[in-house]
Amino acid sequence: MTALANRYDFVLLFDVSKGNPNGDPDAGNLPRLDPETNHGLVSDVSLKRKVRNYVEFAREDSSGFNIYVKEGAILNEQHRKAYVALRPDDEKAAKDSKLNPKNDDEAHKLRAFMCQNFFDVRTFGAVMSTGINCGQVRGPVQMTFAHSVEPIVPQEISITRMAATNEAEKKQRAEGSEEGNDRTDNRTMGRKHIVPYGLYRAHGFISAKLAERTGFADPDLELLRDALISMFEHDRSAARGEMASRKVIAFKHASALGNAPAHALFDRVKVKRNIGGELHDIDSRLDNYPPARAYSDYAVEIDRENLPEGVEIIEWL
Repeated sequence: MTALANRYDFVLLFDVSKGNPNGDPDAGNLPRLDPETNHGLVSDVSLKRKVRNYVEFAREDSSGFNIYVKEGAILNEQHRKAYVALRPDDEKAAKDSKLNPKNDDEAHKLRAFMCQNFFDVRTFGAVMSTGINCGQVRGPVQMTFAHSVEPIVPQEISITRMAATNEAEKKQRAEGSEEGNDRTDNRTMGRKHIVPYGLYRAHGFISAKLAERTGFADPDLELLRDALISMFEHDRSAARGEMASRKVIAFKHASALGNAPAHALFDRVKVKRNIGGELHDIDSRLDNYPPARAYSDYAVEIDRENLPEGVEIIEWL
């Protein structure tokens, strides 16, 4: 396959309703927040995880579309596949816990094997120098943290478990019921955090020059596009509530190096509040500013006037 010939930059807009889009393990799984602005955050790692999961479902480990970082995978054993392929007659390649390339040429072939066989390596890159060393790959696709377009106010919800775990607990509950005690002291209590509603924005970058090195090609770009559009459809859970991709706006450059700065292109995508059919800038101070509770409370405007020469806007979603 021919490597990608054009640079792309893209804006991803997705929302969450009554769920936790990305819990922070250092804060009791509270939705990630910017402490200075109270804007919600979703890490780039979380978004890449969802892309990986979609590709795994869509291609079912078909040749060239294996996933390197997936649940239960032992990364050194993923690396070993490259050594076994390059050293078919070397017993050490299948057994040793530490392996290193013999020379620069073999190091290049090891990296090439990993790129050819693992979608996420040739897309996002990887550090593969642990124990069984396949070097490092810098991926052509990078994504930023997503941030909510407005501050969010997470809610903490108490939850209980009604079923007993053993006979003793069941008896205790029965005795409490006979005594008219409706307290929940003997029930397992839990907490879950939700964002009532939040619209999040992330930016992405696709380098054609780095794609030349990893073999990221047009079919990979199409698969990435499909993943960005549908990744939340296959990531349902009670904790995450309802999440959906709402807009994916790509800026295609006519050249591999690009025809305009990414930040200037991103500024052309504006998210505004829709209040009673009137659009208002997010940062404007309005009286009786109601909280957003649906995607219809926003409007997305794309400035298509006086585009830099060699830049095309494509709405993937």
